[in-house]
Amino acid sequence: MRILIPLFLSMALGADPTHRPDPLEQLSWMAGCWQAASAERSVEEMWLRPRGGSMLGMNRTIRGDKTVASELMRIIDREGQLVFIAQPSGQAAVEFVADQVGVGAVVFSNPEHDFPQRIRYQRAGADSLIARVEGIRSGQTGGIDFRYARVSCP
Repeated sequence: MRILIPLFLSMALGADPTHRPDPLEQLSWMAGCWQAASAERSVEEMWLRPRGGSMLGMNRTIRGDKTVASELMRIIDREGQLVFIAQPSGQAAVEFVADQVGVGAVVFSNPEHDFPQRIRYQRAGADSLIARVEGIRSGQTGGIDFRYARVSCP
Protein backbone atom coordinates (compact mmCIF):
# COMPACT_ATOMS: atom_id res chain seq x y z
CA MET A 1 0.00 0.00 0.00
CA ARG A 2 1.32 3.40 -0.95
CA ILE A 3 0.67 6.37 1.34
CA LEU A 4 0.28 9.69 -0.45
CA ILE A 5 1.15 12.89 1.40
CA PRO A 6 -0.30 16.09 -0.02
CA LEU A 7 2.30 18.37 -1.61
CA PHE A 8 1.67 21.25 0.81
CA LEU A 9 2.13 18.95 3.83
CA SER A 10 5.33 17.38 2.50
CA MET A 11 6.76 20.86 1.83
CA ALA A 12 5.80 21.95 5.34
CA LEU A 13 7.65 18.93 6.71
CA GLY A 14 10.75 19.93 4.74
CA ALA A 15 10.48 17.24 2.04
CA ASP A 16 11.72 17.99 -1.46
CA PRO A 17 8.74 17.38 -3.79
CA THR A 18 11.10 16.74 -6.74
CA HIS A 19 13.14 14.08 -4.89
CA ARG A 20 12.56 10.54 -6.14
CA PRO A 21 13.55 7.84 -3.63
CA ASP A 22 16.39 5.60 -4.80
CA PRO A 23 14.84 2.16 -5.56
CA LEU A 24 18.21 0.55 -4.79
CA GLU A 25 17.91 1.66 -1.15
CA GLN A 26 15.29 -1.09 -0.79
CA LEU A 27 18.17 -3.57 -1.21
CA SER A 28 20.63 -1.98 1.22
CA TRP A 29 20.20 -5.01 3.51
CA MET A 30 22.20 -7.04 0.94
CA ALA A 31 25.33 -4.91 1.42
CA GLY A 32 28.24 -6.62 3.12
CA CYS A 33 30.15 -9.88 3.04
CA TRP A 34 28.48 -13.29 3.11
CA GLN A 35 29.69 -16.90 3.20
CA ALA A 36 28.08 -20.30 2.69
CA ALA A 37 30.50 -23.01 3.79
CA SER A 38 30.29 -26.79 3.76
CA ALA A 39 32.82 -29.62 3.91
CA GLU A 40 33.06 -29.64 0.08
CA ARG A 41 33.11 -25.96 -0.78
CA SER A 42 32.98 -22.37 0.35
CA VAL A 43 30.95 -19.73 -1.50
CA GLU A 44 31.79 -16.11 -0.70
CA GLU A 45 29.72 -13.16 -1.86
CA MET A 46 30.23 -9.46 -1.30
CA TRP A 47 27.93 -6.54 -2.12
CA LEU A 48 28.81 -2.84 -1.97
CA ARG A 49 26.07 -0.56 -0.62
CA PRO A 50 23.80 1.27 -3.06
CA ARG A 51 25.49 4.35 -4.41
CA GLY A 52 25.47 6.25 -7.69
CA GLY A 53 22.58 4.23 -9.12
CA SER A 54 24.20 0.82 -8.66
CA MET A 55 25.19 -1.96 -6.30
CA LEU A 56 28.29 -3.94 -7.22
CA GLY A 57 28.82 -7.53 -6.17
CA MET A 58 31.12 -10.46 -6.69
CA ASN A 59 31.33 -14.03 -5.55
CA ARG A 60 33.60 -17.01 -5.79
CA THR A 61 33.31 -20.71 -5.09
CA ILE A 62 36.33 -22.46 -3.61
CA ARG A 63 36.86 -26.24 -3.46
CA GLY A 64 39.92 -27.29 -1.53
CA ASP A 65 42.41 -24.55 -2.27
CA LYS A 66 41.15 -23.72 -5.78
CA THR A 67 38.63 -21.19 -7.08
CA VAL A 68 36.29 -23.20 -9.32
CA ALA A 69 33.77 -20.45 -10.16
CA SER A 70 33.42 -16.70 -9.88
CA GLU A 71 30.87 -14.09 -10.80
CA LEU A 72 30.74 -10.33 -11.21
CA MET A 73 27.33 -8.81 -10.51
CA ARG A 74 25.63 -5.43 -10.70
CA ILE A 75 22.22 -4.22 -9.73
CA ILE A 76 21.28 -0.99 -11.43
CA ASP A 77 18.34 1.37 -11.46
CA ARG A 78 17.21 1.63 -15.08
CA GLU A 79 14.50 4.30 -15.11
CA GLY A 80 13.00 3.08 -11.85
CA GLN A 81 13.31 -0.63 -12.73
CA LEU A 82 15.91 -2.70 -10.84
CA VAL A 83 18.06 -4.84 -13.14
CA PHE A 84 20.46 -7.58 -11.97
CA ILE A 85 23.37 -8.09 -14.37
CA ALA A 86 25.36 -11.29 -13.87
CA GLN A 87 28.62 -12.26 -15.53
CA PRO A 88 29.59 -15.73 -14.27
CA SER A 89 33.13 -17.07 -14.73
CA GLY A 90 33.98 -14.72 -17.60
CA GLN A 91 30.88 -15.51 -19.68
CA ALA A 92 28.77 -12.87 -21.40
CA ALA A 93 26.69 -10.69 -19.09
CA VAL A 94 23.02 -11.62 -18.66
CA GLU A 95 20.27 -9.32 -17.38
CA PHE A 96 17.43 -10.20 -15.02
CA VAL A 97 14.66 -7.69 -14.28
CA ALA A 98 13.14 -7.33 -10.80
CA ASP A 99 9.53 -8.41 -10.86
CA GLN A 100 9.12 -8.63 -7.08
CA VAL A 101 10.66 -6.20 -4.58
CA GLY A 102 9.53 -6.34 -0.99
CA VAL A 103 10.78 -5.79 2.51
CA GLY A 104 13.84 -8.03 2.76
CA ALA A 105 13.31 -9.88 -0.52
CA VAL A 106 13.80 -9.38 -4.25
CA VAL A 107 13.20 -11.65 -7.26
CA PHE A 108 14.81 -11.03 -10.64
CA SER A 109 13.62 -12.89 -13.76
CA ASN A 110 14.74 -13.61 -17.30
CA PRO A 111 12.49 -16.30 -18.83
CA GLU A 112 14.63 -16.43 -21.99
CA HIS A 113 17.84 -17.43 -20.15
CA ASP A 114 18.90 -21.10 -20.12
CA PHE A 115 19.44 -21.47 -16.35
CA PRO A 116 18.59 -19.88 -14.06
CA GLN A 117 15.47 -18.02 -15.11
CA ARG A 118 14.96 -16.53 -11.63
CA ILE A 119 17.32 -15.21 -8.96
CA ARG A 120 15.98 -14.50 -5.50
CA TYR A 121 17.63 -12.85 -2.52
CA GLN A 122 15.89 -12.99 0.83
CA ARG A 123 16.96 -11.56 4.14
CA ALA A 124 16.80 -14.11 6.94
CA GLY A 125 17.43 -12.09 10.07
CA ALA A 126 20.18 -9.54 10.60
CA ASP A 127 23.02 -11.95 9.87
CA SER A 128 21.65 -14.37 7.29
CA LEU A 129 20.81 -14.20 3.61
CA ILE A 130 19.34 -16.83 1.30
CA ALA A 131 20.12 -16.62 -2.41
CA ARG A 132 18.23 -18.96 -4.72
CA VAL A 133 18.69 -19.60 -8.41
CA GLU A 134 15.89 -21.54 -10.07
CA GLY A 135 14.33 -22.46 -13.33
CA ILE A 136 14.10 -25.26 -15.89
CA ARG A 137 17.17 -27.26 -16.83
CA SER A 138 17.05 -30.38 -19.03
CA GLY A 139 13.25 -30.30 -18.85
CA GLN A 140 13.22 -30.37 -15.04
CA THR A 141 12.21 -27.50 -12.76
CA GLY A 142 14.55 -27.01 -9.84
CA GLY A 143 16.69 -24.65 -7.88
CA ILE A 144 19.75 -24.24 -5.73
CA ASP A 145 19.78 -22.42 -2.40
CA PHE A 146 22.81 -20.64 -0.99
CA ARG A 147 22.37 -20.01 2.73
CA TYR A 148 24.80 -17.27 3.64
CA ALA A 149 25.96 -16.05 7.02
CA ARG A 150 27.29 -12.52 7.40
CA VAL A 151 31.08 -12.47 7.80
CA SER A 152 33.60 -9.68 8.32
CA CYS A 153 34.70 -8.01 5.12
CA PRO A 154 38.43 -8.17 4.40
